[in-house]
Amino acid sequence: MSQPMTATATVGPWIASRKLSPQARVRLFCFPYAGGSASMFRTWSNALPADVEVCPVQLPGRSARLMERPFTEMSPLIQVLAPALSSLLDKPFAIFGHSLGSLIGFELARQLRRQYGVNPVRLFVSAGRAPQVPRRDAPIHTLRAKEFLAEVRRLNGIPMELLEHEELMEIILPILRADFALYETYSYSAEPLLNCPISTFGGLQDRKVSRSDLEAWRDETTEFCSLRMLTGDHFFLNTAQPLLLQMISQELH
Repeated sequence: MSQPMTATATVGPWIASRKLSPQARVRLFCFPYAGGSASMFRTWSNALPADVEVCPVQLPGRSARLMERPFTEMSPLIQVLAPALSSLLDKPFAIFGHSLGSLIGFELARQLRRQYGVNPVRLFVSAGRAPQVPRRDAPIHTLRAKEFLAEVRRLNGIPMELLEHEELMEIILPILRADFALYETYSYSAEPLLNCPISTFGGLQDRKVSRSDLEAWRDETTEFCSLRMLTGDHFFLNTAQPLLLQMISQELH
């Protein structure tokens, strides 16, 4: 079994907006929803306890990594991601993911266990159906640009002023399409259950991920699995963020 590298090793471009904390008791790796970037977690350090070091993960194809090709399949992403984060495994760690980010976080946890023999102290799942639950929606990542953007607009995850900005959308469209491909081509495979608690969060007005989709996460761990529903749609991460961060703080302690 391979061992994690020391904390002095570089993580390259994978971690963005990280506030180093030598006193940190636990690191929190954060993964955004489709089309999102690490910047959505830039203020989390201010709201979480000082002994939690927030590590927003920056995927290829966005922000400072704009010129890199985004991943469209889960397995290649996880195979690169796990060793890229291995230098940060010298302390206990937790994983947070919203929507697409929840699947990435889940598969990362399984890969870190396989490759390094370590488990997160907790997996936080936000607006993400359990991986073994079949997808109900038809795939959209292969649609023509106009139809694809119409479906993205229906999900209400991107501000209208951004959707109507043609130049910006030319930059964002390939990232969105790649992220939806990452989600829609994901194929679940059974493995031994995770040995960490799973905390799930859902939106009371979310029409994409149901309560039962979230409850099914209990079948992926040998530990306990909690569920809390917050006011908001699929993107309650933005509208109910103070309460969400309060709950994360409580469960990390």
